[in-house]
Amino acid sequence: MITPDGRHPLPFFVYGTLRPGEPNHDVFLRGRTESEEPARLPDAALYDGPGYPYAVEEPGAGAISGELVTALPQTYGPLLAELDRLEEYVPGDPRNLYERVDRDVERRDGSTVRAWVYVAAPRVAARLRARGTRIEDGDWLSRR
Repeated sequence: MITPDGRHPLPFFVYGTLRPGEPNHDVFLRGRTESEEPARLPDAALYDGPGYPYAVEEPGAGAISGELVTALPQTYGPLLAELDRLEEYVPGDPRNLYERVDRDVERRDGSTVRAWVYVAAPRVAARLRARGTRIEDGDWLSRR
């Protein structure tokens, strides 16, 4: 299957409410994934949002902890569309809070894989860098 933008399906890197045990995991991912494994997004900082986090790309900032999620082939297209809606992502819309980008994500064994990541849109990222609350260890689950 090819994604709507003409690429081969990519796994998703999730770092907030889509992680196992978080509220959106069961709603969107349960029964629709082929695999889920721990992973990290390098060169990014994690910021606290109103009930959900934002990944902000920052070279040298460390890494964000999360999961690398591979969708079942038959669920990929609908899941991609649903996650775009969840993240209120519309390609090219300047009002986006998040942008969906493909980035290299590190697996636990040190290998890397290209994955979709929802990162803070540029205007949101600038505001977070200036006045946001950074989650220093890069792990949304540590906020508990």
